[in-house]
Amino acid sequence: MARAKLSEKIGYGFGDFASSMFWKIFSYYLPIFYSDVFGLKPVHAATLLLVTKLYDAVSDPLMGIIADRTNSKWGKYRPYLLWIAIPFALIGIASFYVPDSTYTFKHIYAYVMYILMMTVYTAINVPYGAMLGVVTDDSREKSVFSSFRMFFAYIGSFVAMGIFWIFEKIVIGQGGRGVGDATPGQWTITVAIVAALCAVLFLLSFFMTREHVKIEKKETGSSIGKDLKSLVSNRPWWLLLGAAIGQLLCGSIRGGAAAYYFANILGADIWLTCAVYLTIGEIGQMVGVTFAVPLSERYGKRNTFIGSLVAVIIFSCLIWFIPVASASGLWMLIGLQVLVSLAFGVAAPLTWSMFADVADYSELRNGNSSTGLIFSSSSMAQKFGGAIGGWLLLTLLGIFGYNKDLAVQAPETLGAIKAVMSWVPAIGALISIGFLTLYPLTSAKMKEIQEKLQLQRAS
Repeated sequence: MARAKLSEKIGYGFGDFASSMFWKIFSYYLPIFYSDVFGLKPVHAATLLLVTKLYDAVSDPLMGIIADRTNSKWGKYRPYLLWIAIPFALIGIASFYVPDSTYTFKHIYAYVMYILMMTVYTAINVPYGAMLGVVTDDSREKSVFSSFRMFFAYIGSFVAMGIFWIFEKIVIGQGGRGVGDATPGQWTITVAIVAALCAVLFLLSFFMTREHVKIEKKETGSSIGKDLKSLVSNRPWWLLLGAAIGQLLCGSIRGGAAAYYFANILGADIWLTCAVYLTIGEIGQMVGVTFAVPLSERYGKRNTFIGSLVAVIIFSCLIWFIPVASASGLWMLIGLQVLVSLAFGVAAPLTWSMFADVADYSELRNGNSSTGLIFSSSSMAQKFGGAIGGWLLLTLLGIFGYNKDLAVQAPETLGAIKAVMSWVPAIGALISIGFLTLYPLTSAKMKEIQEKLQLQRAS
């Protein structure tokens, strides 16, 4: 079996260190940026987030097909870390720039830049994710690589939230309630700092990793129909895709709702800012990741995944009942954030490791792994779950009368904000569990698949 050095595992982790910084900004701050800073109406911002995902539904699998057919001296998937690092950073900055123009122009600009941002995110993230299938051929070590990935992803989130904590403290110090009251220029500068870090980390990931597993070469235009047919007939892929969308729907709604919760329910005078609250969550998830491998080895990946989501549902729902206008309620909120985050941390690396298992299942069943195409679905699920979450969050707030210009929101609006921090994300986790209960690739099944694959690759 192909083995990898510790430095390669760290280097692989650097890739999601970079991606996660921008993903957390998308998940936690993009809704409030579009509604309160950019100036889009909530319904327009919600539609923007949803429509761009229809584009992603095509671009992600297309990128997977392209990556599967890439043949360079650096491998199939790794070179995209080198090629896309700088465009990713530049377009990321432009996405958080607010042009001084008419509402119509700004509306169009938002569509163009967000579509471009999702394009470069796809171009670097799909091949990066697919690398998990070629850095090792051992199922356990894939879980280790995936744990390194998620551990560094949470470090990236921690760094991004730290930068935004400083950003938020500056805004509050200037008399604002939070980042929604920041100037457009402050947003652009803050995101530029994150973007520069991302470019450096993507390049480090490229130079520190290698592709050890050699899979069949595919020429452009060859067997695309066969690859797509294999994908749509892959039952474990469909089930894991549904589970991933539900999981990310849960996380994106909770994250996006936090800024509204702090600004409108807790208020700007609270000592715990939104960025600090989210950073506490990232630390909790980092700790949770360390339990993913030992728990999955004992109980299996699927059962561990389901158990962690059950915990997410219970602790999320309890947020509804905490008394927010008291010190005890604040400490309960912090405690529940830690518990939810620990559970999310256990689940997160298992998703990627299980997609690698699905690729092995496909290779044994169909004679080709189509690793990039399969991992593109994980990226698509991430964006789809985030988009649906953002759309649902803004749509519910719009339905219940959210108005950024009001000093105090209406009671029904405040109730909706509490719901999107508790009950609504719990539904996403429940959807994920429904799919996972049907997922067939148990630990015993994967051991059998890998033994057969070793013989097949050696012949």
